[in-house]
Amino acid sequence: MTDVSLCFEVHQPLRLRKDFFWDGSPMRRVEPDQIFDFYFDDPENRRIFERVSEKCYLPANQIILEKISRYQDSERPFKTAYSFSGVFLDQCERYNPEVLESFARLVDTGMVEVLEQTYHHSLASLYEDGREFSEQVKMHRERIWDSFGVRPRIFENTELLYDDRIARIVEGMGYDGIFAEGVVAPPNHVYRPQGCERISLLLRDYQITDDMGFRFSARWWNEYPLTAEKYASWIAAKPGDCVNIFCDYETFGEHQWTDTGIFEFLKFLPSEILKWEHLRFATPSEVVENNPPIGTVNVPVTTSWADIERDTSCWLGNTLQWACYTYHKRLEGPIKEGVDRRLLEIWRTLGLSDHLYYAFTHGGAPGEVHNYFSPYGSPYDAAVTLFSVLSDLQFRVKSWVDAADDPFLFSTGIGQFTGDAAWGRRSLMGALEKANIDSLEYHARRGDLSDWARGSLGDVDLAKRLEGVKGLRGEGLRAALLEAVGMAASTAESGTDTGRGQKKIEPKSGRKKI
Repeated sequence: MTDVSLCFEVHQPLRLRKDFFWDGSPMRRVEPDQIFDFYFDDPENRRIFERVSEKCYLPANQIILEKISRYQDSERPFKTAYSFSGVFLDQCERYNPEVLESFARLVDTGMVEVLEQTYHHSLASLYEDGREFSEQVKMHRERIWDSFGVRPRIFENTELLYDDRIARIVEGMGYDGIFAEGVVAPPNHVYRPQGCERISLLLRDYQITDDMGFRFSARWWNEYPLTAEKYASWIAAKPGDCVNIFCDYETFGEHQWTDTGIFEFLKFLPSEILKWEHLRFATPSEVVENNPPIGTVNVPVTTSWADIERDTSCWLGNTLQWACYTYHKRLEGPIKEGVDRRLLEIWRTLGLSDHLYYAFTHGGAPGEVHNYFSPYGSPYDAAVTLFSVLSDLQFRVKSWVDAADDPFLFSTGIGQFTGDAAWGRRSLMGALEKANIDSLEYHARRGDLSDWARGSLGDVDLAKRLEGVKGLRGEGLRAALLEAVGMAASTAESGTDTGRGQKKIEPKSGRKKI
């Protein structure tokens, strides 16, 4: 039997206010509880979500539910899988709860598998430090549990971003399988990622997927019109153990409009596939269970399903995109030095891959696709808007969070970094607790910590306390450093001193504006 896995990506971006820079919004006073709507265009996001719900989500869900019910008790039932971004589920609750309820009904049939991804549909998996990536995956896991009461077993990264390093991180988080684009090996088999011991690698059959997702209504295509019968025959002719079809759910009714016949295609597809006795529908977990890996695949360079290059260039292919990506990534440390969850959520939402996708400047067919999805008049407008919002966010962080200008990077010698870093007192405490003694002794001898506290953090009190540890070694040094940071923090929190040599001024009344 050949397993046919029909998977859908379900995601809606949160769009920024397109006039943010041009109307002079940067650096304006704004209440902390209003800052999200200060950056993001809530009316426009609501309008688009409600439009797509009416055109795609609700009618497509109804068709899928009807087909599941029709074949529920047969020997070869109809099954599908969905990968929801966390921000999509948030928009369901905020804009149209009926959409979330309709997806919950599908999951409750037992014939729909829910996949894991990053909560914010982000590029966090590309960060050298995998901690933010893992945090977003854990957030998504809990969101899926809250929405559907299930624990995903298969991971699908943003736009199928994949390489060996990502696979190892995902295996370490306990997942049974991970998806990648079918350019790394023949796509109709299950593989083992290089360097992994347990997790299975599933590959998207991009040719058969794109026949439906992109070429369905293309009149120039020599296979136009595409019928469910023809499509099923192509699937039946595929060699191998499985056929993994993975497309945007918005294909139905939004990218391919109703008058193209896309919903009739969806209605007849299950029955046409099941006419072939050697085909059966399977969830990705069942594909993994039914088909042991036939070999190992080595993918040292990151791939994706994006554009014809199928790499990271659709987000990081030009200087504008790299500048915005780097700027956003640099704000992670200062943002996390604070304890305000609103700033962290905004930073993560600014990390949606869509923001960089809109700043794509290449021409040709890929450029047309990017322009189709973009709310901006040009990729340059997209880059200006994103960069100005990031600049404004940095301004808020500098006025709200007690963070250094540059992080303190722990090392055991020149260029021998340990990977530990600190942006302020809070993260410094955590780093001191786990840093190795050789690193602490190296910095204590040189006076590096006190120099950083005085010069980059601007904390004179902390700098003086750190200077007092010279001459100590071993765990005694660690204890003294922790005590110095703790005492400086207590002094600052007492309200008598800010830790930067200034008297603390309390606001007279009302909420603090940033």
